[in-house]
Amino acid sequence: MRSILLYLFVIVYSKALFAEVETRKDSIREAVYSVGKLEEKEVSLSNSFENMFIQGTVSGQVRVAYANYNFKNTDPDVYATAAGGILKYELAQFKGFNAGVAFYASKDIAWLSGKGDRRNTELSSSDGEHTDMGEVYVNYQYENLNLRAGRQILDTPLADSDDIRMIQNTFEAYIATYNLQGFNFTAGNIQAWHGTDAGLDDGWQDIGDKGVNVVGVTYAEGLEFQAWYYNMSDLANAFYIDGGGEFAINDDISIHAMVQYLDENELSHSGYGATIYGALCEVVIQDLGLNVAYNHLDSDTAKESFSGTGGGALFTNMDMMIMDNISVDRDVDAIVAGFVYNHENFSFLYAYGDFSGEKDSLGDKAHVVEQDISLEYNVNDEFLIALIYVLSEDKQSTTKTEYDYDRAQLMVNYNF
Repeated sequence: MRSILLYLFVIVYSKALFAEVETRKDSIREAVYSVGKLEEKEVSLSNSFENMFIQGTVSGQVRVAYANYNFKNTDPDVYATAAGGILKYELAQFKGFNAGVAFYASKDIAWLSGKGDRRNTELSSSDGEHTDMGEVYVNYQYENLNLRAGRQILDTPLADSDDIRMIQNTFEAYIATYNLQGFNFTAGNIQAWHGTDAGLDDGWQDIGDKGVNVVGVTYAEGLEFQAWYYNMSDLANAFYIDGGGEFAINDDISIHAMVQYLDENELSHSGYGATIYGALCEVVIQDLGLNVAYNHLDSDTAKESFSGTGGGALFTNMDMMIMDNISVDRDVDAIVAGFVYNHENFSFLYAYGDFSGEKDSLGDKAHVVEQDISLEYNVNDEFLIALIYVLSEDKQSTTKTEYDYDRAQLMVNYNF
């Protein structure tokens, strides 16, 4: 642990040795789904209370998605097509104060969706439709200090929006941030969450008895560094750290390298407890990136890892498979390798992930392989078409299991 902290210290304070280049994504899951995320518009300044409303901004996204699973075991294949999106209104800022509200919606298109047990419920819930006021917040900004209270989007290692289907995760939270010479300090409390990962059928879900207390610091000017501590009541205490960056060799070649460490300690006999470390390396040659990532997980008897409220920050996280899935009562190794090609408005990605779990206390092993193929086309700054195809296979079992399936998803976004 001491050597990791020393390494990250050297990285942060030697930024002058490296050229500043574009920050790249740290996992397949992040790379595939970050492209469709709706960016916040800049808040305008107002000179009166009345003008806060007049100068307010309207933004949003129209999204249509088709998603299916072709299961190889006895489970029925499921599919659905949904239309929906986000409509957001944000007041202009007056004397440091402003506020925002965003309405989230998704509804299955009946004639393009399965019926009964053949419906894919991830897009719009088991009812085939879902609406919610996903964001309702008040914001105050004074110089480098920002305070936000209410329902909002968060993107931290163990609490993130994970915009993977129709309804992204949002959080009911009280968050303070402060920026100082490139370092961004965060502290707050997260009370509840809502979205695809939380389960659309369940609505807003409390996180533990007293929520999650979180503090963190990030730095991302040429080099990257972040350290976070989470006190998740009734679940676990967690400490996360990563660091690295992208370093230019010449005009055509650069290297993207990162390391990470996560330590989770059980609270209230929750069953969550693990230590995870990992690294990734990517060689970028003009438009082509060749990458490999590795994570190792040490889990105590009858314990498992917990990626938090969202998709998690591990470098080996793929479209579907993450180490949590096979971490109960066993150690796990994961390695993911692949390439991504970006040229103008087009992007192609292929990744092969191998997740291997050692024997648990009953002597059972786990071994799952996932392959992801992704195509993205940005028609323009507002219009995106994205396709992903997933092949998953259980290499350990002689019979077909829940890990034997193909998955396809087509998503069309229009931002305004």
